[in-house]
Amino acid sequence: MEFLELKDFLDHKVEQYNRPAFITNDPICIPHRFSKKQDIEIAAFFAAILAWGQRKTIINKCTELFERMDNDPYNFMLYHGDADLKRLLDFKHRTFNDTDLLYFTAFFKHHYSKSDSLEAAFLPDDFASGENFTAEHALNHFRSYFFSLPDAPRRTVKHISSPLQKSTCKRLNMFLRWMVRKDELGVDFGIWNTIHPSDLICPCDVHVDRVGRRLHLINRKQTDWRTAVELTEELRKFDPQDPVKYDFALFGLGVEEKF
Repeated sequence: MEFLELKDFLDHKVEQYNRPAFITNDPICIPHRFSKKQDIEIAAFFAAILAWGQRKTIINKCTELFERMDNDPYNFMLYHGDADLKRLLDFKHRTFNDTDLLYFTAFFKHHYSKSDSLEAAFLPDDFASGENFTAEHALNHFRSYFFSLPDAPRRTVKHISSPLQKSTCKRLNMFLRWMVRKDELGVDFGIWNTIHPSDLICPCDVHVDRVGRRLHLINRKQTDWRTAVELTEELRKFDPQDPVKYDFALFGLGVEEKF
């Protein structure tokens, strides 16, 4: 396709899939069950981290997880006692188990005890000095900060990726999309204001990767962090201020239309 033809095609697909009906069968339905900012952040983070496998299973496991927290995750993170933590035991989704969950809980307690938003966890310490924000810097900083608590389990490290590991960081990029994009149609939340939509990197899962290659938006042979950056740079040509909105188009084409 020529540039304008491809842009029109993808813009149409964004309009088709970026609508409230998308929420029902997608893990983003989990944070949409909450209204408090911190509850949304925590629910979205878990929904993104647990997002592998069938979407129905992901939604069911997240539902189970927050039922164990009395559907009050922010208060649970801040004020849980030992008896409350016992309710998390035996939780499992794929390779994520209760050891990982207990550490995630300890991290959230640590972070929210000193900050009222999870956005701060993604902002490098020197951000206030005027250094330009990059998603790569933010994700590397977040992983380092996330595992800065004493006795962080070695097994849990695999659940938080970063560009340093050459990962596409699909789950964290999806989480950032949910938190940052200002979406008038109400799919993404847009509750963070320091990180801008133009800074985001497109979540690159198997469906997005496949469709991106078919549309010649990806030329890199392997699928890694640089692939996600390459894809996003191509999408910025269509919309420099909100390139990641095309995640809806690529994902919808891949999952719903088997493009």
